[in-house]
Amino acid sequence: MNELALTESPSLRAQHVDRVDVLDKVKALSLLPDGAHADIPIVANYYEVTPGTIEKVVQRNRAELTENGLRVLKGAEYRAFATDNLSAANPNARSATIFTRKAILNVGQLLVDSTVAKDVRAYLLNLEEVATHEQRAEAIDRVELAKARIEMLAAADGYLDSKWVRLKMRVQAAIGLGEEPEIEPDDLPLYVPDFLKSKGLKKKDVEATQSTFGRRAAALYEAEHGFKPGKRQAEIPNGSVRQTLAWTQKDLPLFEEVWDRWYAAKHTPQFELFGADT
Repeated sequence: MNELALTESPSLRAQHVDRVDVLDKVKALSLLPDGAHADIPIVANYYEVTPGTIEKVVQRNRAELTENGLRVLKGAEYRAFATDNLSAANPNARSATIFTRKAILNVGQLLVDSTVAKDVRAYLLNLEEVATHEQRAEAIDRVELAKARIEMLAAADGYLDSKWVRLKMRVQAAIGLGEEPEIEPDDLPLYVPDFLKSKGLKKKDVEATQSTFGRRAAALYEAEHGFKPGKRQAEIPNGSVRQTLAWTQKDLPLFEEVWDRWYAAKHTPQFELFGADT
């Protein structure tokens, strides 16, 4: 079967779209720091085309790509994701289009003017059954790297938050196997600065507030659970790594309680508190 058949048949694409392992067989795939997503420049670099070409593919096939993991992040969700994953992002950006491995593969099924995409489709249709020595070596290196990272994380269990460690281990295991990591929305990290930004605080107010907010949240957490929240490693903008409390989206109600108790009255505009006509 000619590889161009994939570009013409949605049903044929659907039969092969789970074969994300093909991506690394054709060419080493780089991802964002979370190990699970790529943005438009990364996808364009993988397929050796311009970002504008990828944007056109997205515009023409948004429904199909969305079904396979494409997302557009905006607002607080974008800011939280950009803090950890888009260090070189345009400071004026307000949104980001991100792709899962499945969505990246889907782009390769649709993209006509790309040699890399053509090779991806060829592998999907078993036109090339034997990987080259270099491709086999890349696959082995990926597995070995994932294994080493998992071992390091296992050694940190008990020192860092166990839930965070297990989440990172799941991600690394999926990467090693060439599969899409499965992460529950409630397990996604929650950061104090991003929460405060979502409440409308300016940068200087966030910097002045985040430490006391975090301490109050930790105190409420300990009072409710009888133990302190766990910790995780986080890379800060200057490149150094430090430990932070391992908050997740499950802790959002706790953050809201802290906000309502100590900060809402001070930072909420009066017209929102009493109505626009007061």
